[in-house]
Amino acid sequence: MKELSALMGYRESIKVLDATLRDGGLCNDFFFTDEFVKALYKANIRAGVDYMEVGYRADKTMFDTDKFGRWKFSSDEDILSVLGDNKETGLKLSIMTDVGRCNYKEDIRNKSESPVDLIRVATYVHTIPECCAMIDYAKNKGYEVSCNIMAVSNAGEKDIRCALDMIFRTDVDCIYIVDSFGSLYPEQIQRISDVYTEYANKYGKSVGIHAHNNQQMAFANTIEAVGDGIDWIDATYLGMGRGAGNCPIENVIGFLRNPKYNIYPVIKFIEEYMEPLRAGGVKWGYDIQYLLSGLFNLHPRDAIRYSKEGRTDITNFYKEITSNDN
Repeated sequence: MKELSALMGYRESIKVLDATLRDGGLCNDFFFTDEFVKALYKANIRAGVDYMEVGYRADKTMFDTDKFGRWKFSSDEDILSVLGDNKETGLKLSIMTDVGRCNYKEDIRNKSESPVDLIRVATYVHTIPECCAMIDYAKNKGYEVSCNIMAVSNAGEKDIRCALDMIFRTDVDCIYIVDSFGSLYPEQIQRISDVYTEYANKYGKSVGIHAHNNQQMAFANTIEAVGDGIDWIDATYLGMGRGAGNCPIENVIGFLRNPKYNIYPVIKFIEEYMEPLRAGGVKWGYDIQYLLSGLFNLHPRDAIRYSKEGRTDITNFYKEITSNDN
């Protein structure tokens, strides 16, 4: 089988995670219909996708449940009511938990009582100790656990190395390179991948890539990361995600050329659900304001505000974000 894999140009260790409900939910406050979620679930199963992220598990005491759809909170009960127990499908389910925004000790029960397989912990470099505590908690509950170190483009190498050493010493399964601001280029991804894989190899763990498309580099950076030995890939249908969006899953599956994946169900879902969603007014994707936030390595919040206000004075926006007062 290894000889066949080499001949066909695919790597069996690759895992694809669909983050459409979670990252895409940032575009519509997680108000997806049950029909949409069920259809996405079935498309992922038919496409051979490895993991489907069903949303965040946010703390309901911090976020107004009337202002967000159910996938902001992704309770076990809601997952079961819409998707069932997900047994024997080959597709695993995941949720994301943000450090400081999840009441994990109350909202994460034992794996034996939950349809969720993978807990993803999102952290910044300065919140690593609590991140490690969350990882250990989830692992002790029986879950697979991964970690997304966000805004890595704003962190120094010494800080990244310290964070990696601390997190990989836990029972985490995978740590993601996260280009939160869509500011990185493939040559930077290569250097960062070298650092991450150095620690991953030391501790016998895996590395993933989560790319944003501010400079239209999400797919290129994902390809680079795969070539550098990264095994876990985040992607979304039609690139749906916050601001400029993410790496499109249709590009990823086409690129991998792995017979375990089937692109037709992906294309069918895009036609039947993603295009109508976008035509209905939900906005995401590359635009000049997101390019500028990526170029200057800035959080996209100002670009998102620019978009919501319907502004067209892009040169003024440029001057605003490059002002010394910013």
